[in-house]
Amino acid sequence: MNTPTFSPDVYKSRRATLKNKVASGIILLPANLQSPINYTDNAYAFRQDSTFLYYFGLELDALVGVIDVDNDQVILFGNDATVDDLVWTGPKPTLQELAVQVGIEVSRPLTSLRSLLSKATADKRTIHWLAPYRADVAIRLSEGLALPVQTIQNAPSKTLVNAILEQRIQKSKAEVAELEKAVSVSAEMHLMAIRSVQAGMFEYELLSRIEAVATANNCRTSYPSIVTTNGQTLHNHFYGNKLQDGKMVLCDSGAELPSGYCGDLTRTFPIGKSFSQKQKEVYQIVLNALTVAESLLKPGVLFKDIHLAACRELTKGLQQLGLMQGDLDESVNAGAHALFFQCGLGHLIGLDVHDMENLGEDLVGYGQEVTRNPAFGIKSLRLARRLQEGFTLTVEPGLYFIPELIDMWKKEKKFESFINYGAAEAYKTFGGIRIEDNLLVTADGSHLLGKPLAKTISEIEALRE
Repeated sequence: MNTPTFSPDVYKSRRATLKNKVASGIILLPANLQSPINYTDNAYAFRQDSTFLYYFGLELDALVGVIDVDNDQVILFGNDATVDDLVWTGPKPTLQELAVQVGIEVSRPLTSLRSLLSKATADKRTIHWLAPYRADVAIRLSEGLALPVQTIQNAPSKTLVNAILEQRIQKSKAEVAELEKAVSVSAEMHLMAIRSVQAGMFEYELLSRIEAVATANNCRTSYPSIVTTNGQTLHNHFYGNKLQDGKMVLCDSGAELPSGYCGDLTRTFPIGKSFSQKQKEVYQIVLNALTVAESLLKPGVLFKDIHLAACRELTKGLQQLGLMQGDLDESVNAGAHALFFQCGLGHLIGLDVHDMENLGEDLVGYGQEVTRNPAFGIKSLRLARRLQEGFTLTVEPGLYFIPELIDMWKKEKKFESFINYGAAEAYKTFGGIRIEDNLLVTADGSHLLGKPLAKTISEIEALRE
C-alpha cells in the first residue's frame, strides 16, 4: 500500500477549504472500487479516484469520505481487513490508522454509512455528490442514497463541482513539485525511445522499452501510450507495425507517479539517423507553432487565442510549402487549416492527465466566459478559458495528413480557395508530427515542467547518432 504523498495537515487544509466553499450539507466522496478483468479476483490495476485522492490521500479501494459541513466533522468509512483477507494480502493498517495518516479523527464501518445518509435525508439536509464516471460507483451511490442511478448521474451537486474546480485548478508548490518529477520521468521515457528506435523493430518492442523506464522509476503510464509510425491517427493504440527506415515514430507517453500526478509529452523522430528534407520542413512548422504558443502563455490570456495563434503559425508554414494559400487570417477563421490540424492545442494536467474533466469538459476547459465552437477542428479544443497563475497544462501543436479526410474534402471541394489539393496529394503517405510540452503558468509567463527534452531537429538527430 502506498503511504499518503503529503502530510496530514495538507489533507486537513484541503478539506477545510472545500468545507468553507460548500458552506452547508454533507459532502460524499467515494473511492473507486476494484474492477475485474474477467472474474472477481483478477482485477485491472487499481487507480484511485483523483478527487478522493486529492482530499483523502489514500490509494485504497472501497472507502468513502464524508465531510459533514454543518457539524464540522470528517469521517472515513471503510472495513478493516479480516483474517481471511490477511492470508492473501499480509498485515494491513486498520481503518483508524489509515484515517490518522490523512488527519481524520473519526472512522466507521461501511455498514453505518447508510444510516447516516438516511438520517440526513430525513432531516432534509443537502447531500453533495459528483457524477460518477464508473458504473459500479454509480450503483453504490444509488444504493446508499436510495435514488435512481439516472438521478445520481444527472443531478450532481453544482455547488460541489464548482468548489472542487475552483480549488484544484491552481496548483500548489507541493503539487508543482510532483508534476516536475512526473514530467522528468516522462522525459526519460522519451529519451529511451529516441535513442533506441531502429528499423526492423516492431512498435510494441519500442513500447516495452518506454514502459520499462516508467516501471524502473516506480511509476506507471498516465494513459495508454501512443507509439506509432502512423502519426496521422491522433489516438493510435495499435502497436503491431514494423518500423521502416525513412519513416517517423510519433511517441505520446507520460509517467504517473504513485501520488497520481501525471506527465504527458510527445516527440516525433526519425526511425533512421536523420529526418528527410520533407520531414524537416513539416517538423519545423510544428516546432515554430509550439514556440509561438509557449511564448504567449501568461495569466489573463485566453488559451483559445493561443490556440488560434498556433493555427496561424501552422497555416503560414503550410502556405510556404504550397499546401495552403490565400489570406492567412481568413483561412484560419474559416477553419481551412483543420484539414491538417484537427484537434486542440492542449489541456490542463495534474492528478488526471486531462485534469478534472470528469467534472465536465466544458466547465473545466471553458468556464463561464468562453463557449465551445462546434466547427470541425476547433470543437476538439479541450482548453479555452482565461489562464491563471498556477495552471499546469500541455501545449501540443501538430500536423496530420489523413488520406481519407483529404479525399473527402477534395471531393466536396471544401475550402478550395485556401487549400491546394494537388499539392496535398504528395503528403497522403507522410503521416503526422506532434510536439508536446508541459508547462506551469507563472506570474509573468510560463515555466517548462520537468527536465528539458530534445525537440529541435538538431537535438533529435544528435540523439540518433
